[in-house]
Amino acid sequence: MTMGLSHSLREMPTGVWVLGLVSLFMDLSSEMIHSLLPVFLVTTLGASATLVGVVEGLAESLALIIKVFSGVVSDYLRNRKWLAVGGYGLGALSKPLFAVASGVEIVLTARLLDRVGKGIRGAPRDALVADLTPVARRGAAFGLRQSLDTIGAFLGPILAVGFMLLWAEDIRAVFWLAVLPAMVSVALLIFGIQEPAPPPSQTRTNPVCCETLARLPPSYWSIVRIGVLFTLARFSEAFLVLRGQETGISMALVPLVIMAMNIVYAGSAYPFGHLADRMSQTVLLRWGLLVLIAADLVLGLSVHWILVGVGVMLWGLHMGMTQGLLAAMVAQTAPAELRGTAFGLFNLASGVAMLVASLVAGVMWDMLGPSWTFYSGAAFATMALVALLERP
Repeated sequence: MTMGLSHSLREMPTGVWVLGLVSLFMDLSSEMIHSLLPVFLVTTLGASATLVGVVEGLAESLALIIKVFSGVVSDYLRNRKWLAVGGYGLGALSKPLFAVASGVEIVLTARLLDRVGKGIRGAPRDALVADLTPVARRGAAFGLRQSLDTIGAFLGPILAVGFMLLWAEDIRAVFWLAVLPAMVSVALLIFGIQEPAPPPSQTRTNPVCCETLARLPPSYWSIVRIGVLFTLARFSEAFLVLRGQETGISMALVPLVIMAMNIVYAGSAYPFGHLADRMSQTVLLRWGLLVLIAADLVLGLSVHWILVGVGVMLWGLHMGMTQGLLAAMVAQTAPAELRGTAFGLFNLASGVAMLVASLVAGVMWDMLGPSWTFYSGAAFATMALVALLERP
């Protein structure tokens, strides 16, 4: 197994590695901010958990919804790289707003701009990974990109903790520092990626007309339905941070919650992506949901930071098992000339589900207590598992 993974890594296209590094630096920047943002909102700006859910739900769902438009445009223009550059660039430009925020409305504006950038770049980038990779290696390619992305996501909280301790918990200074890796990410994408030319026989068509959308097969729409159920079961990770603080983790150390999740996520995404190319994808999704149910139950029952750590790591394992796999399944079921549109529509549906899930999580937290936020997540995950049991 180890030799197979090593061989697969050596044969991975250079462009996939570059796209992974682009994601790594942008996620490093984002997580330096986002690992502290829920605490910043609640303790510095006086926001409620429900308001945190609104901010996170709107931000994440907006990113996923915008992906439908960027995916459609990338298919029509047959140019994915420069749309991705625009998205990463907007994400980089939003970072200074967090540092100067004096109220929730400025944080919301910055978060929405950041997520608009994510929405613009997401579908073209995922379609570009598929364009650069042979069919037999797509599960591994998406897993590798996700692993590199997640390495940045756990390095970000490590840096946030280090500089919070060094700078006497000066959150705004950490936010300013986060601007630098975002700029590196944009530069890597501009100078490190050469987009493959579209097939000469490919004609330019309107991807959103009914005739074109009818070319997306039933197997693709089945993946969309599964993705919605997964997203309803997996609300914003901001609630993992709040759960950590609620069980006694200090403000300076609370980014370790996201770091722990992302260490497991980064370590598991590529091996499970590699495994997805060699076993039943449906079976792997079922196991991923069982792990998510276990994570929610542990987090719901947690009365100590050690149990929170166990639940957070289970959450990261579920992410590693399922997120790259769902992307690979979208790529496999959509025609090559409609991949951007396919990823966009998939994320449109997931975006609406993310908004609903985060709003429910915030209301449950304020009205019934933190535990019920995670119990409701376990209930949605169980519904998704039942739906998957009906899939061959």
